[in-house]
Amino acid sequence: MPTYEYECEKCGHRFELFQSMSDKPRKRCPKCRGKVRRLIGTGAGMIFKGTGFYQTDYRSDSYKEQKKKESGDTPRVKDQPKAKDQPKTKTPAPAAEGGAPKKERGGGGTSES
Repeated sequence: MPTYEYECEKCGHRFELFQSMSDKPRKRCPKCRGKVRRLIGTGAGMIFKGTGFYQTDYRSDSYKEQKKKESGDTPRVKDQPKAKDQPKTKTPAPAAEGGAPKKERGGGGTSES
C-alpha cells in the first residue's frame, strides 16, 4: 500500500497517509478541517532483480565476438583437435626401492625392557 502526502490549503499543514490505492483521497485537514490537496510524491524506488532488465543483457552476437577479440580469448572451433584426441605419452613413475621408511614407536628416545 502506498503512502500519500497531503497539504492543507487553509493552514499549510502537511501530512502523510498510508492508504490503499482504491481508497478515496482525504478531503479535510485533521488539524483545522480545511480543504486538502493530495501532492504528487516521488514514490518508492524499484529494484529489478534477475536478468533481462538491463541493456547489456541483450548484447548482439557481433558485440560479443568483438569483446572476445579485444580480451584475447580465442573462440573454440569444432574442427580443432581436443586434448583427448591428441596422443598421450605416459612416463611411468619411478618405483621406490625398499618401500617407505618405517617409523619407530616410542616417544622418549630410550627404550627399557
